Amino acid sequence: MNRISGRISILGRYTLDPAELNFSFIHGSGPGGQNVNKVSSAVQLRFDVGKSRSLPDFIKNRLLKLAGNRASRRGIIIVEAKRFRSQAYNRKDAIGRLLALIRRAVAPQKRRITGSPPSGSREKRLAGKRRRAYIKKLRRIP
Repeated sequence: MNRISGRISILGRYTLDPAELNFSFIHGSGPGGQNVNKVSSAVQLRFDVGKSRSLPDFIKNRLLKLAGNRASRRGIIIVEAKRFRSQAYNRKDAIGRLLALIRRAVAPQKRRITGSPPSGSREKRLAGKRRRAYIKKLRRIP
């Protein structure tokens, strides 16, 4: 089995310990002919965010939010990779996808700048109010 040597760099500042990644190999669907039925080429990567010592808590929290359905209730992120016919390629793909997710969590969030509503929507709202006022005015007894 291919072992990952050294720590995995995440945006230079943080590193991930490969020992925190658990791999299991499952039967993959898709192309491969009879080979699909007898070789477990698909990879299931599990990363326990709560037990990770590589990442600070604020990144762990953002990571779990970004993971969405890929994260279990116990804080384990599961990434499945079955794009390739080779187990080694699927393994690299799973690691790459997990790292992309972690990089999104590490990157600083952009602040939303509130702006004023466009003049067209403002005019549309006021025109609706005028129309409603006119309808109500017609209901009054003269």
